[in-house]
Amino acid sequence: MEYTKLGSSGLDVSKICLGCMSFGDASTGFHGWTLKEDESNAIIKRAVELGINFFDTANCYSFGTSEEYLGRALKEYTKRDETVIATKVFISMGEGQNKQGLSRKSIMQEADASLKRLDLDYIDLYIIHRWDYNVPIEETMSALNDLVKSGKVLHIGASAMFAWQFQKAQYTADKNGWTKFISMQNHYNLIYREDERELLPFCKDEKIALTPYSPLASGRLSRGVGANTRRTEVDVIQQSKYGSTEAEDQIIIDRVAEIAEKRGVTRSQVALAWLLGKGCVPIVGSTKIAHLEDSVGSIGVYLTKDEVAYLEEMYVPHKTVGPLPPEPDWIHSRR
Repeated sequence: MEYTKLGSSGLDVSKICLGCMSFGDASTGFHGWTLKEDESNAIIKRAVELGINFFDTANCYSFGTSEEYLGRALKEYTKRDETVIATKVFISMGEGQNKQGLSRKSIMQEADASLKRLDLDYIDLYIIHRWDYNVPIEETMSALNDLVKSGKVLHIGASAMFAWQFQKAQYTADKNGWTKFISMQNHYNLIYREDERELLPFCKDEKIALTPYSPLASGRLSRGVGANTRRTEVDVIQQSKYGSTEAEDQIIIDRVAEIAEKRGVTRSQVALAWLLGKGCVPIVGSTKIAHLEDSVGSIGVYLTKDEVAYLEEMYVPHKTVGPLPPEPDWIHSRR
């Protein structure tokens, strides 16, 4: 394993982060393909053995049970001072008011709830899951700053938003002397590169770490479009991400396979090596130990400039998937 500083912070993280959306009680209805606790534990244990010290979850993943599984496993398999744990806030956690979004009340109560489920004294990286159109950014950033000052949170990050939103949040924090974001968890991979237009240049200029989710495009970059798994049979979200551009994406997927065969490595390792070459710390979700080991094998795979150009040249614009649009229907539906 290799390690890197997370953005401009002093935090040392493994260059591969284990995403924990695959872990949790499937009966909660969040996702029907999540792993039971014993299966989750086996993957977390192997991650620790492979040198991974960076783990990403969210309060909403299987409605808190992902956090519970992760917290119990890490206590058994590693030491707290060697581990970096990230979790998130924004998505609804139940019926009724004040159980979603980025108000001061929601942030404070959800941070405490996550600490309880993870059985931690502090969260290393607390991430806002999306942009909240219903709450002033000043309220959100002030609340996050207070969490840091209280010691419950060490660093803050953001996920999946437009560049103007992220810049506004950073400016608000800077103007008021509040804690600023050190990371951006965005949708980014070889067949979805829309953030290269504005968000990524801003992050590079501000020395903000990129920790992209869906680095393998829900498996399309690792096994092709037509291959079926337990997840592909029930996961409608991945179809919404990539279903409308399958023909265009297939050209890139074929080139990933071509380079992998020439190199004697796997498709996943080529796709992840492309992200690692961009300075990213990809968040890899695994439902099998072999998949995790394959992902870690991408470290040490270096693509040439010609290979990178070959992988990138056939990309076509995609519709934006990740940041929430400022549509009135969506805004009112949350109330």
